[in-house]
Amino acid sequence: MTASENPSVVKTDEQWRAELTPDEYAVLRKAGTERAYTGEYWDSMTEGVYACRACGAELFTSKEKFASHCGWPSFFAPLAEGTVRYLHDNTLGMKRIEVRCAACDSHLGHLFEGEGYDTPTDQRFCINSISLRLKEAGE
Repeated sequence: MTASENPSVVKTDEQWRAELTPDEYAVLRKAGTERAYTGEYWDSMTEGVYACRACGAELFTSKEKFASHCGWPSFFAPLAEGTVRYLHDNTLGMKRIEVRCAACDSHLGHLFEGEGYDTPTDQRFCINSISLRLKEAGE
């Protein structure tokens, strides 16, 4: 794990189910994926900070968001070192890097590298809209 070994926000499965909608729960707590081009933020360029929908931890900003045309919000870096953690994900016969919220261990999406996007890091954090809540600049 990166960040701390233990999440700072710990809740029971029953608490998560009570606080999240069924769709949010399926993605954030069970590592599901929303359908491409359906999420609230996939094409949004609104300025602000993207926080974890489960715990409110600030994870990404609009300054690192870019149009990848993949159907999900894409960022070339997290807000700061330690805000997300990474797990190797070999499900579905693919080698991917799962991205989770470091504060509450909720599933956010996946990290892809070396795809050739014109970004400073050559990384694409492909994040489910339903995992995020945008705090618009000036709020």
